[in-house]
Amino acid sequence: MSAASIANIRTGQHTCFDRLVINIKGKAAGYNVRYVSKVVQDGSGQPIKLRGGAFLQVTAHSPSYDSATGKVTFVPANRSEVTDVSKYQAFRQVAWAGSFEGRTTSGLGVRARLPFKVSTLAGPGTGSTLVVDVAHHW
Repeated sequence: MSAASIANIRTGQHTCFDRLVINIKGKAAGYNVRYVSKVVQDGSGQPIKLRGGAFLQVTAHSPSYDSATGKVTFVPANRSEVTDVSKYQAFRQVAWAGSFEGRTTSGLGVRARLPFKVSTLAGPGTGSTLVVDVAHHW
């Protein structure tokens, strides 16, 4: 489990892909990103409703709370629509699945089972960034 917590989740559009970005306050401890038949809530296992022809479950091995104080570091204003992806080519919806036992999960509904790439980057500052790029086409 990482002491580095989630600071923000955002998205962006690029020429050939759509991008999901998770900013982490510290060094990223790891992640698991995979296509699933349904994305489930952390802790309860209840399915998350998502739009799209395929679903990526994106789990950062970082909590959305400060592990020392328990203070929340990130909660989306709208759990069903973490960011507005209505005009994106690949993304259909980004939904919050929760943070439990040091891991934070989001559901990413995409148009189809498109190729994706995951990477971690240093920054901003002493933090790190988990990046999920989903191609517009095969």
